[in-house]
Amino acid sequence: MDILDSINKENDIKNVDMEDMQALAEEIRGFILGNVSHTGGHLASNLGAVELTMALHLCMDFPEDKLIFDVGHQSYTHKILTGRKDDFYKLRQYGGLSGFPKVSESDSDAFNTGHSSTSISAALGLVKARELRGTDERVCAVIGDGSMTGGMVYEALDQMSQLKSNCVVVLNDNEMSISKNVGGLSKSLNKLRVGKTYNDLKSNVESAFLNIPDVGLKMAKGIKRTKDSIRNLLVPGSMFEEMGITYVGPVDGHDIPEMVRIFQDAFALNRPVIVHVKTVKGKGYPIAERYPEHFHGVGPFNIDTGKSLSKKSSLTYTDVFARKLIDIGTREKRLVAITAAMGSGTGIKKFQRRFPDRTFDVGIAEQHAVTFAAGLARGGLIPVVAIYSSFLQRAYDQMMHDVCLQNLHVIFAIDRSGIVGEDGETHQGIYDTAYLRSMPGMTVIAPKGEKELEAALEYAVKLDGPVAVKYPKGGCFVDTEEKSVRFVDGRAEVVNFDSVVGSYAGPKVALIGVGDMVETALTVRDRIRDDVGMTPEVINLRFIKPLDVERIRETAEKFDIVAVLEDTVKEGSVGEAVAYEIAGSGASCRLLHFCIKDEKLTQGSIAKLREVEGIDADTIYKTISDLIRVK
Repeated sequence: MDILDSINKENDIKNVDMEDMQALAEEIRGFILGNVSHTGGHLASNLGAVELTMALHLCMDFPEDKLIFDVGHQSYTHKILTGRKDDFYKLRQYGGLSGFPKVSESDSDAFNTGHSSTSISAALGLVKARELRGTDERVCAVIGDGSMTGGMVYEALDQMSQLKSNCVVVLNDNEMSISKNVGGLSKSLNKLRVGKTYNDLKSNVESAFLNIPDVGLKMAKGIKRTKDSIRNLLVPGSMFEEMGITYVGPVDGHDIPEMVRIFQDAFALNRPVIVHVKTVKGKGYPIAERYPEHFHGVGPFNIDTGKSLSKKSSLTYTDVFARKLIDIGTREKRLVAITAAMGSGTGIKKFQRRFPDRTFDVGIAEQHAVTFAAGLARGGLIPVVAIYSSFLQRAYDQMMHDVCLQNLHVIFAIDRSGIVGEDGETHQGIYDTAYLRSMPGMTVIAPKGEKELEAALEYAVKLDGPVAVKYPKGGCFVDTEEKSVRFVDGRAEVVNFDSVVGSYAGPKVALIGVGDMVETALTVRDRIRDDVGMTPEVINLRFIKPLDVERIRETAEKFDIVAVLEDTVKEGSVGEAVAYEIAGSGASCRLLHFCIKDEKLTQGSIAKLREVEGIDADTIYKTISDLIRVK
């Protein structure tokens, strides 16, 4: 029987002999690889964190103890060890297992995560709650070296340095191979620094010196200065030590017995501790070890070759953005590009290859990225900030305070707007319309497809003031009916005008599509035309802000049914704005609003989630045709 078969609930790993731990690690690694190759998911980060997670589980008791994974895309082993391995065949699917920690999924998940650099802050909250309750559960945060670029981490570390009780932070460093520091000297120093004998002796010696009249305090300070000087030469992490946080490491993140000993000692100390662990991203799968960035997040793939099994569109919105940015950048020397550690995902890396001096990757620091862009704009440049919709939420204040209130010419290229899919509620881009519409002076454009995205970027470069161009994940709509993509300030495009076929005498319909939902509107139009005998008018809104109020009111007066199609939440949506304008016009049309009804949207494919939310072509067609069909 495989060792993994004996792991069916939390803490079962403690029944496995230590000599069998490495074999269990390989079974877990194979299990993750096999499942992710079918479902897709975050692979390299999870393969690298197997032994690290096992060691923590050997030192902690679940669900009483609290383990927080920063971002959470390395939590698969934790899920497997807490009774969820039988659900992995439904990983990231609708109604299945989330790809991130979820408190609603298991009591062993201490905190929902999905965005970077939050774990230490959350851990400190749990520690302070523990102190106020008077309980003794262990609290640990696991954070990657990439997440350490987020400024929120250092705000948390500042407070952490003031703790008078235990909190363990594991810094999972997987950017480089195991360094020479993971050797005899480092291991000896680690044993010394967290060992009970050393810490008791240190405390007793300091107390003894302080009790010597007149010279004791000076001697204690002198010894501390000497110790600190030696430490800074020999021990990495002196920054943490200067803050009053005990630093241990680097530790081999694939050596389970060594990590168990270090973690046990770290949890025993009555003060904050950072344990620096070195792991290999993609460990155990050579292709992922060689290409860890590519295998960070993947769709289904062939294990033998590593090649994707997904049928991808020949062109994505990100591809179009990257191509057009280079085109504009060739002509406009003031254009610069900014990314927050997502160069490949946003397409900025292609621009960087052509214009390395005009490209800036600021790390996982969206707030800094936006204010940095504001400074560039103030300096006469035209910055393009390319960030995923869900991550741009983190920089709301900077967009408002530093860009919009100064009316600076910053272009926000908002990728993954709308339903994103399998990553779940923390990554869905369904809130950007609401927060962008409220920003003073912000122009917001939602192009319907390839040519309009290119035209929107050209238009944005020529504007004077902040502008956001938002577009979805995935294949790009190529409109074969497209006549003109010339943008006129704040004006919508009428794709086709209503026409009645045959003897139809029922209500006339207009469909207002937002962004890529125009494609859905065209599909619904064709089905209604073929089935009912009336061709609805389709309006491509183009501008979310400013709205084409004249076109909206004219449509409301002309048509009996007006339907707004968008993949955003209802509150703050275009549909609400359209309703307001129609009410003000006094028109008597019936307004239908097809949008996302749930304030939080779980994981699942984009197609499935659209179906669930009733914004797929089938549901929209049925709803409208049932209203207008002549009985």
